[in-house]
Amino acid sequence: MRIVMAGASGLIGKSMSATFRNAGHDVVSLVRRAPGKAAEVRWNPAAGELDPQALAGAGAVVNLSGAGIGDRPWTRKRVEELFSSRVDSTRTLTRAMQQLDSPPPVLLSQSGSNYYGDAGNTVLREDAPRGSGTLAAICGEWEDAAATAPPGVRVVVTRTGVVLSRKGGALGRLLPLIRLGVGGPLGNGRQYWPWITLPDVSAASLFLLESGISGPVNVCAPQQTDVNALVGEIAHALHRPSALRVPAPVLRLLMRDLAEELLLSSQRMEPAVLQAEGFVWQHPTLAQAAQWVAGRDKVAGKEGAGLG
Repeated sequence: MRIVMAGASGLIGKSMSATFRNAGHDVVSLVRRAPGKAAEVRWNPAAGELDPQALAGAGAVVNLSGAGIGDRPWTRKRVEELFSSRVDSTRTLTRAMQQLDSPPPVLLSQSGSNYYGDAGNTVLREDAPRGSGTLAAICGEWEDAAATAPPGVRVVVTRTGVVLSRKGGALGRLLPLIRLGVGGPLGNGRQYWPWITLPDVSAASLFLLESGISGPVNVCAPQQTDVNALVGEIAHALHRPSALRVPAPVLRLLMRDLAEELLLSSQRMEPAVLQAEGFVWQHPTLAQAAQWVAGRDKVAGKEGAGLG
């Protein structure tokens, strides 16, 4: 199958691309610069520019495109960019699909666990309502844009949790501190973070492409974990302490709304669809995930190849 991917250059995109290729699929990357290889096609999502022929004959379109949520302070301009980079890219893809007599039959479009807002201890399955806040609004508009795909296209929206990686990713700033023994929980640590390892998020995406599943899918591990346990288990796997807690007021002072929504909010998410459809996780428990992050798991492999 030929898979056209937007956002292939990021941490998740690189891992997904390798996983898809290892499964025998061809991956074409949409890039904003001049293409440097045959498997690249130029587009300009901010201007809505994409040649529909780039999608012709593809078996699936995967959309991971969007500006980094925690990369910069949330100024008004930055928040607008967080919205537009996701909505514009998604609508550019769906418009191009609409112009084809035979559009790609599958669109897998990224969303996030923050769709549910700060939900406390409530167990969140895919039928749970959208929450409140900036990130919930971003995810909602992102999902609405994916729904503009042509009739007959199977649209899968992945509400992805915190992706655990050996480098970069959601733990990009925290992991080095944990390795040094100076990391710890954020706030009171009782907020739930739905998590999944990088190899598993790539494998889940392949599973969703090759299945008949449509609609929203919670992409996270089956073990529900709060931040205290998450940080503690990773620190334990690294043989480091994790007692240096960062108080919520300090986070709010330094990061403002970004801290409240990204670090202190709670989503006790359950991967109900993946479980019902029989997806098998490589790292279903936090202990297994922490051992993999620490490089101590028995199953060796390259992170970028999606092998764990």
